[in-house]
Amino acid sequence: MRKIIIESPYAGDTDSNTAYARAALADSLERGEAPLVSHLLYTQVLDDLIPEERAKGIQTGHGWLKHADAMVLYIDLGVSPGMADAMVEAEKRGIPVETRKINW
Repeated sequence: MRKIIIESPYAGDTDSNTAYARAALADSLERGEAPLVSHLLYTQVLDDLIPEERAKGIQTGHGWLKHADAMVLYIDLGVSPGMADAMVEAEKRGIPVETRKINW
């Protein structure tokens, strides 16, 4: 099973962005992948509005990169600064980066 890290917007309109991230997760599962959506998971216990907690969540998510077959950016809502940073981190580590749309 292909292990992927999903990136999608989170900050800003978190209700809408959470719904979109869940749709991206469902899309990945439908493709038979084993996805990780750290911004859905970690924000359950870390406050994205507190810079130190946001940084901790981002760094923890990056810790999974070495285990991923690819990073997939879901881009129907655009590419946020956090997504762009994650893409750079993946590329530094030699992890393939893909983009997808789900017609949101």
